[in-house]
Amino acid sequence: MPKIETVENFISIVESNEHDKAIEEFYTLGASMKENQSEPRVGRDNLLENERKVLSKVRTMESKCIHPVFIKDDHVVIRWYFKFEWKDGTTTEIEEIAHQHWEGEYIREERFFYDPKQLIPK
Repeated sequence: MPKIETVENFISIVESNEHDKAIEEFYTLGASMKENQSEPRVGRDNLLENERKVLSKVRTMESKCIHPVFIKDDHVVIRWYFKFEWKDGTTTEIEEIAHQHWEGEYIREERFFYDPKQLIPK
């Protein structure tokens, strides 16, 4: 079970838009991420590569945790709001729920739930 301070530190790093740093510092080597019903991405190096690929297309972004955060044993649930202004001039706003399974102080598995219609840039 993660300490509350660890989860708060994770949230703080994500809110500072350092998503890749959050993966480096808080995910296990074999961690996985899954979005809705898609196949999971597995391995911290793979997660970092994917995140950095997305971040390379971003001009500016906003990352915000919408409280409360729920912690029960090894499970954490966070509601996020993200706004991406892409280098091509379009904008994407996403609100999602992240369900995390922690292994001690590290995230082993994360699953995101959101309406995929939000991914269409405006």
